Amino acid sequence: MKELHIDNMKIVPDFAKVPDEQLQWLINQGETLDIEEGELLFDMGEPVDQTFVVLDGRLRLCTRQSGKEKEISIMDTGQITGLLPYSRATVAPVFCEAIRKSWLFKCPTEKIKAGIGNNYELIEAMVHMMITRVREFTSIQQQNERMFALGKLSAGLAHELNNPAAAIARAASLLQNQVKQLPHLFEEVSGLQIKEEKVERIQNLITNKIACTFAPMNMMQKAALEDRISDWLYDNNIKNIDTEGLTENCFTIEDLEMIKGCGSPEELPVVIEWISNYLVTNKMADDIRVSAERISELVGAVKNFTFMDKDSDRQMVDIHSGIRSTLTMLNYKLKKANIIVHDEFNNTTPQVRALPGELNQVWTNLIDNAIDAMEVNGKGNLTITSKYDSKFVKVYIKDDGPGIPEEIRSRIFDPFFTTKEMGKGSGLGLDVVGRIMIQHNGSVKVNSQPGTTEFEICLPV
Repeated sequence: MKELHIDNMKIVPDFAKVPDEQLQWLINQGETLDIEEGELLFDMGEPVDQTFVVLDGRLRLCTRQSGKEKEISIMDTGQITGLLPYSRATVAPVFCEAIRKSWLFKCPTEKIKAGIGNNYELIEAMVHMMITRVREFTSIQQQNERMFALGKLSAGLAHELNNPAAAIARAASLLQNQVKQLPHLFEEVSGLQIKEEKVERIQNLITNKIACTFAPMNMMQKAALEDRISDWLYDNNIKNIDTEGLTENCFTIEDLEMIKGCGSPEELPVVIEWISNYLVTNKMADDIRVSAERISELVGAVKNFTFMDKDSDRQMVDIHSGIRSTLTMLNYKLKKANIIVHDEFNNTTPQVRALPGELNQVWTNLIDNAIDAMEVNGKGNLTITSKYDSKFVKVYIKDDGPGIPEEIRSRIFDPFFTTKEMGKGSGLGLDVVGRIMIQHNGSVKVNSQPGTTEFEICLPV
């Protein structure tokens, strides 16, 4: 085994200005070791009671979720892992394995603690390394959490936008086909000899049918009406007429008989064809309007969710608006999980001064977690309630999932703790919620038992 010198320890950048006698003291407290490629330095869940210095080699830190491994970071020569002074870690949240053969120095943390009073510069350097390591590690995980959240919202939004966009394309294509028939219909309609008062009767009928709001028909009712209209058309020797417009606008046999009475039998097919074309054209235009409004609504929800058109300072926020925007963004996931949303909002709830984008992160994390919890049931009920008690605004987000097991309930707000599969979360969602609540002088509490879980968000007015 190679002999360890002070110069070997100075390969650690933060040790460069540490006095030689303190580095020699550290060397005297520990020992060196060699590990082969693929060998574990430590595993997840093992007690953290050693400090390791990578003198030569390369290692990686990884985590396991649901049987899958994920790389967290790479450790090269000159880096330190394990427990550092004043760290509160007790067990390793990750495992460390050698990527290639490595030479390390290890020292029991208890020995380092015993020398804190006599090695100020050394301990200062190690504490600085710990702070830097926590900052970098947290930054990586927070970025992963943002990417998870962005991926979920993007997938849902893409699906929600795809439906109205596809409906517009389909309706526009059908509308184009209807318009192509207009020259032919104009030629035939121009030859009709229907009296003016009867033309007015037909016009009023069509106008009233389009303006009326009919009770929605189920599939059997719609099929029965379509059959009656088709039979009437057949009895009157009218062929190749699309019955969709007549059915959708609830034309009855009496309506068709009235139209029949306004002209000769020879003119009836032309009149019915023109009416059918007009109704279908109007329906296609209305479908395009509704779909375009849905896209506009989704764009508005995105703007409201991200507050991209407003400054990033604290401002007066309507919490209900943020929750509704969040539900819109997560609507696809809610529908996919067969979840019914019950909103029980107190409309007298005042606005709160807050960072709106941050609050929307709270709603997103809590609602998304509730959806994931209810997935195992194949369905669920999400109840969101708001209350106001003169000093505080409170929001309750409750699901009827299986509940949070008592043995892990105290850990759910810990950074990096998660029960989700790899790729579904990094364990920072509830940690983010907690930090945002502290930032807003608020609080988050949880009450869970088998069959129900409720999170309470409390914000000062």
